[in-house]
Amino acid sequence: MQDIITKIYEMTAIGAIIDSPQFLIMYALAFLLLYLGIKKEFEPLLLVPIAFGVLIANFPNGGMGVLAADGEGLVHYMKDGQEVAKNIYEMPLPEIAHDLGLMNFLYYALIKTGFLPPIIFMGVGALTDFGPMLRNLKLAVFGAGAQFGIFAVLLVACNFFTLPEAASLAIIGGADGPTAIFTTIKLAPHLLGPIAIAAYSYMALVPVIVPLVVKLTCSEKELKINMKEQDKLYPNKTEVKNMKALKIIFPIATTTVVAIIVPAAVSLVGMLMFGNLLKEIGSNTSRIYDAASNAIMNSATIFLGLCVGATMTVDAFLNWTTIGIVAGGFLAFGFSIFGGICLVKLMNLFSKKKINPLIGATGLSAVPMASRVANDIALKYDSRNHVLNYCMSSNVSGVIGSAVAAGILISFLG
Repeated sequence: MQDIITKIYEMTAIGAIIDSPQFLIMYALAFLLLYLGIKKEFEPLLLVPIAFGVLIANFPNGGMGVLAADGEGLVHYMKDGQEVAKNIYEMPLPEIAHDLGLMNFLYYALIKTGFLPPIIFMGVGALTDFGPMLRNLKLAVFGAGAQFGIFAVLLVACNFFTLPEAASLAIIGGADGPTAIFTTIKLAPHLLGPIAIAAYSYMALVPVIVPLVVKLTCSEKELKINMKEQDKLYPNKTEVKNMKALKIIFPIATTTVVAIIVPAAVSLVGMLMFGNLLKEIGSNTSRIYDAASNAIMNSATIFLGLCVGATMTVDAFLNWTTIGIVAGGFLAFGFSIFGGICLVKLMNLFSKKKINPLIGATGLSAVPMASRVANDIALKYDSRNHVLNYCMSSNVSGVIGSAVAAGILISFLG
């Protein structure tokens, strides 16, 4: 009977957890992310799969954690009681699935290849309406200004990390999960787990971070600037006569221009614009638009979240590098919001038509959450001051801006 009890005990993960209590920290992290996603409803479509991936990856002997390859592409694992080291890039996918398990198969097939981030961008494009930006093109510049946080943190982070690692950390300031993942895969794949977790966590905390930065940098007078009143005082001289045609031309023209200037960004921008083009064409492409924005997008999101979460094992997360990434990511995020606000303040010094700084604060890629949060802030100061459409102008341009910024970093450092 004692032998049976001993074998049952050895079969469980209890002994390993007692020997390495660090696993409890990972469980606490998983439960926290699940709480934020389920109870607080912070980006649940992404945070719930990521959190569950963290949970299942950290059960000893469960075989669901992703094994990171070293600088030479080698992964170390136990097989038939012996430690084996193999080059992951030379292993066929069936062997990865058999020897390393399901999550490693999904990770190296879908994430490490860079396949899923552009696919998700296609879905994002299909769900995005560039109409508000095209009606207020002058406001689109704040989508570029909000990328300030990326390059500001890059200059600081390069003192503590290698340049590729610093760039992967800094891209968190773009507030775009797929962009952060794509950039990290290209530049610093060994940091994918903590960077992805930081990027999506801060995106989920947009309702907390944006009001904090706005409160520290904007006056009540600035936040009461009513954009509709400004439009009446200083109406736009140019009028779009055929918005439908412009919406179709825009993704084609944008892809062409970006492909010529920053070819490394085409993977993201091209797929973003392709998805948007399917949407704007209308009934003739409605079937593939529906697939891109629903079935394909949802499937990609599930696998992306689970795989990213599964990279967050004890060894990969509980170290000083991760702490630096979390701190640096927060600064990049905050400085991006600050950069957009500063650009608005600068333009207001030289323009009769004043702009609410909340529009600059939404130059992030967190669409449409950042715009909704900014609109709520404006309504607190003036119940008639609806700035949502104006914020969306800079918000959607921020998606393009962050992708272009990623392309620039990859071009120089990849």
